[in-house]
Amino acid sequence: MKRTRARTRTGAGTAATSRATLVRAKLLLTSAGAKGVANGAVLVQDGRIKAVGARAPLERAAKGASVIDLPNATLMPGMINLHAHLDSLCGPDFLMQAIVISEANAVMVCVDSARRTLHAGVTTVRDLGTKYAAAIAVRDAINNGWTTGPRILSAGQLVCMTGGHGWFIAEEADGADEMRKKVRKNLKRGADCIKVIATGGVLTPGVEVGSPQLDPDELEIAVREAHKASKRVAAHAIGNQGIKNALRAGVDTIEHGCYLDDEAIKLFKKTGATYVPTLCAPHFLYAHLDEVPDYARRKTTEVYEAHRASFKRALRAGVPIVAGTDAGTPFNRHELYATELALMVALGMSTEQALEAATSGAARAAGLAAQTGSLEEGMAADLVALDGDPRKDINATMRVRGVMTRGLWTTPS
Repeated sequence: MKRTRARTRTGAGTAATSRATLVRAKLLLTSAGAKGVANGAVLVQDGRIKAVGARAPLERAAKGASVIDLPNATLMPGMINLHAHLDSLCGPDFLMQAIVISEANAVMVCVDSARRTLHAGVTTVRDLGTKYAAAIAVRDAINNGWTTGPRILSAGQLVCMTGGHGWFIAEEADGADEMRKKVRKNLKRGADCIKVIATGGVLTPGVEVGSPQLDPDELEIAVREAHKASKRVAAHAIGNQGIKNALRAGVDTIEHGCYLDDEAIKLFKKTGATYVPTLCAPHFLYAHLDEVPDYARRKTTEVYEAHRASFKRALRAGVPIVAGTDAGTPFNRHELYATELALMVALGMSTEQALEAATSGAARAAGLAAQTGSLEEGMAADLVALDGDPRKDINATMRVRGVMTRGLWTTPS
């Protein structure tokens, strides 16, 4: 792995004075919908974009800057994964690995997963539940410059009912008072967002995917406590009734959403919630049915086609859709992020829509639109270099030549 530091970090994520860096490429895409700039460049200083545009005027303005030259690459905003579990090894038995992992090993797996995520061109990842809230520690290590990785937004531990989906990596809560305390506990840990479990799930034995779990009043309390602290709420919601319970409670994102009906679509429109379909999760499970436990095999088969149909229904209706892979689930490796975009396009999205789902749309859903998601003066220097033009071939997002997160350049090994 070769790295060129466009800045150095000191203390708690502060930037030391550093020489500017000019990143030059064959094609520059400043946002998903912008017209490409041939022979474009981005001038970076102190972890932020100082200027962006055609190469020639930026070269004149950047005398003395170090140069990263990418003569055959496309430069675009760094991508965003809004659903991952960084402490998972992505093995076939998610349950057993989660039960036996130690706290120290969970942190180390998070470090490795963060590296893999970054090398996939993902400069921001939202971790929606790690055992021991391990992703919070890794987030802080990255911000302090102790290790390299993407910007991490961590939910700490997800919150479910006793025995609910994901209980083995969760805080369990029953009733409004317990929910209030568990959300506040995650906020005390330093969580950036909150994750709640509104329905059963595929990877937990003994629960059904369509069954509602946390009750409406419990969901409402979680949303109220999170929003009081200006934190967003993501809801795992596969079954139809649980999806609607979560939307009525005011959650910000619905994760998975495998059974959407017309009423659920109307609730998305009414509440302004965003849909994170995580197409990768059932995609990789379905491709490896013979290798997963019987209960996961059965439930994957149940949801697979309904999930794809719900994605198409949401797309036709204009529901905001953004990219999240559920990386960490079986065979759904952190470095395979771009598969989500390819699946979106295969199910009817345009390449431009998929790129927006991976960049500015995801940034808006995460509350980061002022920091990342496009290449503009003053924004964080989060960018990725690709082999090919992703507007013509979405699979170009799989061919990462280099990635910069907040001014730190990395070449995947």
